[in-house]
Amino acid sequence: MSTIPEKIQQVRLQIDQACRACGRPDNSVQLLAVSKTFGVDAIAEAAEAGQRAFGENYIQEAVEKIRYFAEQDAWKDQGLVWHCIGPIQSNKTRLVAEHFDWVHTVDRLKTAERLSAQRPAQLAPLQICIQVNVDGGSTKSGVAPDEVAALVQQVAQLPQLQLRGVMSIPDVVADFAAQLAVHQRVKAVFDEIAALGLPQLAQWDTISLGMTADLQAAVQAGSTMVRVGSGIFGQRDYGSAH
Repeated sequence: MSTIPEKIQQVRLQIDQACRACGRPDNSVQLLAVSKTFGVDAIAEAAEAGQRAFGENYIQEAVEKIRYFAEQDAWKDQGLVWHCIGPIQSNKTRLVAEHFDWVHTVDRLKTAERLSAQRPAQLAPLQICIQVNVDGGSTKSGVAPDEVAALVQQVAQLPQLQLRGVMSIPDVVADFAAQLAVHQRVKAVFDEIAALGLPQLAQWDTISLGMTADLQAAVQAGSTMVRVGSGIFGQRDYGSAH
């Protein structure tokens, strides 16, 4: 049975191979380790292997972990970066604004306004990705592709936020060509926003796209950040999830 450091090495190798297969340079895709439902020991093991970016879906659970590492002398200055990749209820925006570094799931102006207003002034701006519902699932979160530009232009005016790119969670399809096609639609949305040339988009550089099953297609389409959970930490026990 592989250890967490071994699994991280394997996933990074997969990413590098996917980059080379489509002519992208090594280190052009960041690995986001999705640590939801896993405890601080598992996260520490990953961090000791050099992993620094962690994605969390459940806000209260995540805040407990973030506070834990902030209070440990061994980890205070190690540059752990926390990404909120789950839905955000209105009563949780303050927790997100006060503790996370990134938010991938902004799909409403109201959410962005609350995050901006509640971000402590002494912290760096909250890094924001707009969630795009690229394949139109009616039960899914995210903005329709043709509505992203309008939301970006509104969010770009808010202080304490820095727009970085788009995130999407397409429905699972087994066929590589189908995966690639839907991922390329996300890349097209990203490029459309970049073409707006807004001065607030000086750091528009992130496409959060792809997980274990569709990693290769996501990289080929242009993803800059892939989200891998069970491929690093193993199968989840959702019984303890908040």
